[in-house]
Amino acid sequence: METAWEALAWADPSPAGAVDAKEDARGAWRIDAFCETLEEAEECVALIEEAAPELTARIEEIVERDWVTLSLEGLPPVNAGPFVVAGSHALTQSSPGKISVLIEAGPAFGTGHHGTTLGCLLALAEARRYRKPGRVLDLGTGSGVLAIAALKVGAEMASGTDIDRDSVFVARENAKKNHVSRFFVHHVAGANNPAIRQAGPYDTVFANILMKPLIGLAGEIEQLSAPGATIILSGLLHHQAAPVRAAYEGHNLLFQKRIKRDGWSTLVFRKKG
Repeated sequence: METAWEALAWADPSPAGAVDAKEDARGAWRIDAFCETLEEAEECVALIEEAAPELTARIEEIVERDWVTLSLEGLPPVNAGPFVVAGSHALTQSSPGKISVLIEAGPAFGTGHHGTTLGCLLALAEARRYRKPGRVLDLGTGSGVLAIAALKVGAEMASGTDIDRDSVFVARENAKKNHVSRFFVHHVAGANNPAIRQAGPYDTVFANILMKPLIGLAGEIEQLSAPGATIILSGLLHHQAAPVRAAYEGHNLLFQKRIKRDGWSTLVFRKKG
């Protein structure tokens, strides 16, 4: 299943406008890929069948409806420790005393509802009890929700990267809507950007992506991290956590804890120093 998920989510460009994976009560997984044209849907099916021949893929036409309104109705505020993440339609319903992060439903990943984003926010909430976020690096920033949350609790600045141009635009707009400054978003894969390196080293690093790129980035993330830095990794199904943990411990990063939410794992490390 994860090979099919990675084939769709990591394709550049991806034929799917959005990809989601969910586990039902029986432990069975389902991948949904949303496309604008039949040609794109057929390309998704081909990618799935090539990556995971054992899976069955089918195309369903979605009836035209006001999906923005419907998606907003289905997205209540998300509470993650001291944070509440919601669109403008629901933010007024949020709990008093919470740190509000305004994120509208849209094309970029990260409304706080997914187990990976929620796990990262909970990890940030715990880490800030012992150390300020300082300088933040957010690899695969999506909507920018994690960097924005860190800036709202005192981060000095944040660098974000994403391979998707729409996400880069959305993250920048979300920073404006949340009235945070010093959030610099770059259209680049991983940390392969001179501006990213020059802005380091980083005290907090988020990487909410996929297992294979996480393993591949272990060395770069260790080099970009300041002594004592907190490294928060997600985008992992539970059975993928062990090889990622081994890769980062192999770079002398200290494993701190694992957070499980909705079938997904978030791993927290600390750099010695």
